[in-house]
Amino acid sequence: MNTRIIFTIIVISLGSIAAILPKTKTSSTQLTADELLMEMKLQTYVVSTDELADLLISNDPAIMLIDVRDSVAYQQYHLPGAINIPLKDLLHPDWIPYVDQISKKNIFYSNGTTLSNEAWIVTKQLGFRNNYVLGGGLNEWFSSIISPERPASTDPNEIWALYETRKAASMYFSGSKPAAREDNSTILPPIPRKKKTRVQGGCS
Repeated sequence: MNTRIIFTIIVISLGSIAAILPKTKTSSTQLTADELLMEMKLQTYVVSTDELADLLISNDPAIMLIDVRDSVAYQQYHLPGAINIPLKDLLHPDWIPYVDQISKKNIFYSNGTTLSNEAWIVTKQLGFRNNYVLGGGLNEWFSSIISPERPASTDPNEIWALYETRKAASMYFSGSKPAAREDNSTILPPIPRKKKTRVQGGCS
């Protein structure tokens, strides 16, 4: 699915999400439709499945995986160490310290990318930082990391090197080694971002 189609789907769904956004934020933090489309084209907020696999295998403490699907889907399967914040609960006061903080690199994910992109757009429009999206979601995770396709014998060496790396990652996540941070109860909450104090008075 191309970027413009994804963007159109997200913009339509944002109509209902906009109703739950806090009214205290100023428009200076919000992006226009063109700016959002440019961000999505640049893909600077996207973390690839290969990058994520490397971060998990190295047990990088600076990332936090956030599953934005519902709790049923989360219980059926989730990535190692992920916490569950369903999209509808994203702006609940209990979760704000997680999605608006400075100590972790949040990576939203869902089955594809629609829900996670919505989560990113909402937090981006509110001026929250350190939020990213897993490119392709769980669908891409399974096809590229868990069950990578064997290249053709004529494929170049770099394709085979990537395949071997992914096969090694597949072995890691399939149980050859214990998954990192599987016990969610041990995950410490991130450090909330300090809010700037609004200066009273001045020109209107």
